[in-house]
Amino acid sequence: MKIYRIRPGAKVRLSDYSADGETELAGDKEQGITQLERLKGDLRQLQRMLYAERRHRLLIVLQGMDGSGKDGTVRNVFSGIDPHGLRVISFKSPTPEELDHDFLWRIHKEVPARGELTVFNRSHYEDVIAVNVKNLAPRPVWEKRYDHILNFEKLLTDEGTTILKFFLHISREEQRRRLQARLENPEKHWKFNPEDLADRRLWPQFSTAYEEVLGRTSTEAAPWYIVPANRKWYRNAIIASIVRDTLARLELKFPAPAWDLSGVTVE
Repeated sequence: MKIYRIRPGAKVRLSDYSADGETELAGDKEQGITQLERLKGDLRQLQRMLYAERRHRLLIVLQGMDGSGKDGTVRNVFSGIDPHGLRVISFKSPTPEELDHDFLWRIHKEVPARGELTVFNRSHYEDVIAVNVKNLAPRPVWEKRYDHILNFEKLLTDEGTTILKFFLHISREEQRRRLQARLENPEKHWKFNPEDLADRRLWPQFSTAYEEVLGRTSTEAAPWYIVPANRKWYRNAIIASIVRDTLARLELKFPAPAWDLSGVTVE
């Protein structure tokens, strides 16, 4: 999966990355779905040990254009995981209370505790990307946030949090198909927001903003991965594989019992 990982300081051009991915890495759709089920079994076991051991924390950041599949990733990759140790946080536009604080205030209180796997559906990166593209604040304001974000993530990793950041990379045409599908399916009308169309007209500006973010904030301790997301099964298999491998490297294990259980029976 190293081909998807962004090297620190790399110059990123999204046009250099295929939104369809490399078929030979995951086979066809049927093989990819089968692979995902195996990976989810591994994730369930590893997450149970993460929760039981309460020694590590895992933070997963999902970012991407509208329609790139952040919700679908959560549903398909993390389904079946014990909810006791899983939290999914969706960050919307800041509330008046949140705007009265620094931009990381609402983020910091949601980071994982020991034993938790936390998924951010959108994140602190909105306060650089959206604020930049939509001119919600002058450049001197959001430009400083790059250093704040890097320092914030270093604080988390220094304190024992493992961070994985995924940019879900779809093509503009695939976004058009997905937004149109929402319009044509009454059961998905609730997901459609007219602002999505306004943001779609800003596709070049969002792409440029993401390229800058990916290049400037991918670090050894908190790397970005550009995940091909045109094919949902491919996206899910790649993310599940990276998360599984990351948890496996933590050498998790179930903790020893607090009492001597030898000879204990339940009558």
